[in-house]
Amino acid sequence: IFKDAISSFVDLTVAFVPKLIGCIIVLWIGFKLIKVLKKALTKLLEKRNAEGSLKTFLTSLVDVLLKVMLIIMAMDIIGIKATSFIAILGAAGLAVGMALQGTLQNFAGGVIILLLKPFKVGDYIEAGSYKGYVKEIRIFHTFIRPFNGRIIIVPNSELATKSLINHTKDPVIRLDVVASVAYGTDLDKAREVIMKVIEDDPLILKDPIPKVCVSELNNSSVDYSIWIWVK
Repeated sequence: IFKDAISSFVDLTVAFVPKLIGCIIVLWIGFKLIKVLKKALTKLLEKRNAEGSLKTFLTSLVDVLLKVMLIIMAMDIIGIKATSFIAILGAAGLAVGMALQGTLQNFAGGVIILLLKPFKVGDYIEAGSYKGYVKEIRIFHTFIRPFNGRIIIVPNSELATKSLINHTKDPVIRLDVVASVAYGTDLDKAREVIMKVIEDDPLILKDPIPKVCVSELNNSSVDYSIWIWVK
């Protein structure tokens, strides 16, 4: 019985030791690669001027996910089946995802906004019924200050998935102004006066060339459309 036990132990050791060595090698190389990938991700986020909180959260999240995958791989190498463990993780992730669906959408929207930068702090944006200057961009919400001085807190999912207008993305914008004159007015003289006002205003750019033309004949007035470009 003792000899059989010794023989079984030797056979088990001979079969297990190579797997254990392989597992250790995979873990060592894997942790080194994860460290390199984490540094590369940090540099990429710094290059994109990502917010500090976003940078910390993303690097930590990637680090944890990669380490979990590495440990599952190592368990499989030494013969520990991780199927049940993966199923439990999947079920837990699904439950958490269902419970935090709206929050996760806002988080994903915040990541998209902070990485792709469709707008930044200080920009004047218009999204649906919201319009104002962007005061702060957080992971879940963006703070907008309209001209009335109040603060609008908008979920990031709305700003990331719906159309918006960024009025200050380009350094030069066109203003569309309407000027009305009474019927019987000398239209050429009216246009001459408007062009003189445009030429004398230092805030109006001369290139692109301003446009002034009659655009509509209303019941009680003739309307001029004035297109002027400003910084």
